[in-house]
Formats: sequence, C-alpha cells, structure tokens
Amino acid sequence: MKYPPLTPGRLIRRYKRFLADVELVGGEVVMAHCPNTGSMRSVDVPGCRVWLSPSTNPARKLGWTWELIELPQPDGSMAFASVNTGRTNAIVEEALAAQRIPELSGHASLRREVPVDGGRLDFRLDDASQGAAFVEVKQVTLKEIDGHGYFPASVTVRGARHLETLGELVAAGQRALLLFCVTHGGIHDVAPAAHIDPRYAETLRRVVERGVEVLAYGCEIEVAAGEPRDIRLGRPLPVSLRRKLALPM
Repeated sequence: MKYPPLTPGRLIRRYKRFLADVELVGGEVVMAHCPNTGSMRSVDVPGCRVWLSPSTNPARKLGWTWELIELPQPDGSMAFASVNTGRTNAIVEEALAAQRIPELSGHASLRREVPVDGGRLDFRLDDASQGAAFVEVKQVTLKEIDGHGYFPASVTVRGARHLETLGELVAAGQRALLLFCVTHGGIHDVAPAAHIDPRYAETLRRVVERGVEVLAYGCEIEVAAGEPRDIRLGRPLPVSLRRKLALPM
C-alpha cells in the first residue's frame, strides 16, 4: 500500500488519545491527528522521528495525520512502526487480494466487515471448494523489554469477544482465523500479553484448542530517497501462546 508524500518531524508528545504535537524539520510545531486510540505502549516515544501525511480534506480541523515512528533498537539500528490503525485492514486486504498469504490463498471472493452474531469480523473469504474462512485482524506494535512482541497493549474486552466469536464459528463447522498484523519492524515473534490482559491470553489459548487458527505476519516498509513510500505484509512470524514476559534481572 503506497503512502502519500510524507513529512518528517520529531514527536513532542501525544495527548488526549487523538492528538500529537510534532516539530517539523524547519522548527514549526504542528498538531497532528493520532489515529490510534490504544495505549500505544512502546511506540509513544517523545524525541523520535515521526512521519506525517497531509490531509486533503479542507473541512478537517487537523491538517496532519501521524503515520509512522522510527524507534532505536538494541543493536543500534532503527525500526519503523506504523501507528495508524486505520491502515491495518487495508494492508491485509491488499495481501489477501494478491494471494500473498499462503494459508488464505485460493479464495474466489472477499467480503469486509462481515456481521456475525451481533458483531463484525474483518473479513470473510469464500471459495467453492474450500468453503468460507472468517478472519479477524489485530495490529501488533507492542515490543516489550524482553525484546518480544505482544498483544494486546491494554485490556481489550472487545478483542476477547472477537475470540469467542471465532471459537463459536469453529464449533459450528466453519474455518476461523486470528491474524496478527505486526507493524513494528523490530518485532520478530508474537505472544498474547498475559501480563497485561490475562483474560485475553487465556481465551486465545482456549479457542485455539477448539480449532481457531492463529497467524502472524510482519510488515515491510519500502524507503526511497530516505522517505517511506510503501508498506506491505511480508514475512510470516512465529506465535507462542504460552510465553510469559521475562523481566530483566
């Protein structure tokens, strides 16, 4: 998925969930929309370089949207992390349409925001020979102090409800999957964050035992002339259902 032209700056602060103050290269401080209502734990790091997209809507109050942040890694490198949760499903949909997720390839049709038991799941894939597959997508950006990736970054009652829905679909004879879309380039594996939301972690383990499938894929960001140009779903990543956060001694 291609980005519009992006503008770099330095994060000053994120506040009131939806707002971020950013200092642009020339010294101007702008207020940007933060399209992420979660805790943003590990990716809300003042002083780091961020990338903003301009708004083309003249009726919008804020002229900028916070898209990416660059985070220092233990080996001295930098990793991009996409903080715009509004792009996550589009990234996955693009990969599904291009048949770039082997576990979900071969489908003949794709539907978005599918009503299921009073709620909605992100995708339904249909194929005459394989039947239906229901997919719920979760963005992962939480890299903990032990170097591993975790979800969720805060307690999520809604997320646990999605897991229950997936489990009910499997019990009814359908195929159901949870797909972790990892948008932090420094994350190389994923586990449920039992130290943050033990109910979610236990629910995930329970529905997997019932037959719900879990996938994790990392995102790759293409950079040209020093500017991020494209983000797409790339490498598959391992998922560990029982890993616990290891605190440093």
